[in-house]
Amino acid sequence: MKTKPKRKEKYKEVFYEKDQWTLLSNLREKTKKILLALENFNLNAFVHGSVARGNVTEISDIDIVIPEKIPSFQVESTLKRTNLDIKNKYMVQATPKHSMKAYIEIDSMTTISFPLMKLRKVEREFYSFGGKVNLTNLISRIRVCGVDKNLMMIEPTKTGHIEQSIIGLENYAAKMLGISTQTVLDRVNTLKKRKKSGRTGVFIKKQISSTQTFEMALLKIAHKNPAVRRRMN
Repeated sequence: MKTKPKRKEKYKEVFYEKDQWTLLSNLREKTKKILLALENFNLNAFVHGSVARGNVTEISDIDIVIPEKIPSFQVESTLKRTNLDIKNKYMVQATPKHSMKAYIEIDSMTTISFPLMKLRKVEREFYSFGGKVNLTNLISRIRVCGVDKNLMMIEPTKTGHIEQSIIGLENYAAKMLGISTQTVLDRVNTLKKRKKSGRTGVFIKKQISSTQTFEMALLKIAHKNPAVRRRMN
């Protein structure tokens, strides 16, 4: 990608070269196949992050989300029936206030996640903060605005994107993304702390075996952890 200063130094215009467009196309094609497989079994999902925005790199992940609480066997059986291997299974609860989420690794760069508890508004808006697109958007080659891990707003253009920091522009970012200002402020605070400490610690992260269900693993954790029990209720 080539960069060019624009709009008073607060903005920077980034032009994508051929390799960038090819990489983005390849990642999106892979994503479409998975979303289509899920949709064929009535599992609506979306991808969020750089694949939705377009500013992908060689180390970009494909983060697919099913936003509703559903029985985990539906997801696992769908993947097996569509010949998508399950490499790894783990659970993550970011903080005691967040929902526990199930993660299924298809490969080292591709995960499918879904909540094991009802998502709060701020958790749903988290995905819009980073940018998200569904299967229809991918087919239509739509890219969306979103904020990256460096707190840069990425606004897609025909030739690449325009980026600027959202620090001090949280209200503007919220309007651009269609989410609450509080969600933006929460994400800014979290990512600032993460950058300062260099850690990405979470409240709970637990790998589970291929034969164990997410629901059973959650019950075992909740039995020992009162904070998890409270969040379940």
